[in-house]
Amino acid sequence: MSHRPSSRRRPTLPTGTGRQLRAALAEDRWTRDATTRALLPRSVRARARVIAQADGTLSGARVAEEIARIAGLHVTPRSRDGARVRRGSVVLELEGDLRRILAVERTLLNFLMHLSGVATETARAVRAGRAARPGFRVRATRKTLPGLRDLEKAAVVDGGGEPHRRDLSDALLIKGTHLTVLPVPEAVRRGLAGAYRRPVQVEVRTLAQARNAVAAGARRLLIDNRSPSAARQLVRSIRRLPGGRSVDVEVSGGIDATNIAAYARSGATAASLGSLTHSAPALPFHLIVVSHRGTG
Repeated sequence: MSHRPSSRRRPTLPTGTGRQLRAALAEDRWTRDATTRALLPRSVRARARVIAQADGTLSGARVAEEIARIAGLHVTPRSRDGARVRRGSVVLELEGDLRRILAVERTLLNFLMHLSGVATETARAVRAGRAARPGFRVRATRKTLPGLRDLEKAAVVDGGGEPHRRDLSDALLIKGTHLTVLPVPEAVRRGLAGAYRRPVQVEVRTLAQARNAVAAGARRLLIDNRSPSAARQLVRSIRRLPGGRSVDVEVSGGIDATNIAAYARSGATAASLGSLTHSAPALPFHLIVVSHRGTG
C-alpha cells in the first residue's frame, strides 16, 4: 500500500535530470497547449491527484515532482520511490493553475509509468530469484533507452536490484569478442594491470576458459546464453576449481522474471537482465482533477 513520506531527506536526482526534463517538456510544447488555450483563456486554480491504476513498485516519483515544480506547481508527495503501491493509491498531489497541470500531465505520467514499470519488473525478478536462492542478486545491464540510463538504473535500484556497470568506463568486461584476439590468461593479465584499477569480469563458455581466467586472477565470471541446466553444470565445475568457491559467477542471456528461479538454483551469485530496462511493461497511472475554483 502507498505510504506518506517520512521526514528523512529525499534522494537527489541524477546530475543533468532537470535539463533532461525541460527538454522532454519542450518536446511536447507544453507552453503551447492549443486545446487548453482555447478552452481556458484565464487561470483556474485546481488540485489534482496522480493515482496508480495497478499494483506495483513506484519509481519516478521524484522525477514527477520535479516536472511539476518546473511548471510552477505546488507538489505534495504521497509515496516514495521504491514503495509498493496498490491500485487506487495516490502517489502525488498537485495544486496550481489547471492549465499548467494539464500541460505537463502527459510528460509527467510518461516518466512515472515507464520508470515504475522498470522497478516493478525488477521487484518481480528479485522476489522470484531470492525465493529460489536467498541472497541471489539481480543486476541491470546497459540495455537502456538512450538518454534514460541513469533514471532506469535508479528504477532498478528502487525495485531491489543492482545497477551494475553504468557505462564502459566503470569496469572491465572481457567478452568473447575480445577473446578472439587474445587468449584468456593474457586478456586477464592486461585487464588487471595497474593502469586501469577497475574490477575485471571474464565471459566464459567452457570450463577451460573459466579455469584459465581464475588461475590468471579473475574473480568475476560471466556465463552468457546458456540454459539453466548447462549453467548449473558449469557453475558446479567452477566451484570445484582452486579458489572457485569465492568467485562471483553471473549468468545472463534470455533471463527474465519467469525463468530466473531456474538460474538462481544453478549456484550462480547473480543474474543480469536486459529485460528489466528494454522490455518492462509500463505501470499505469492517471491524473484526476479533484477540485477547482473559477471557470477560466
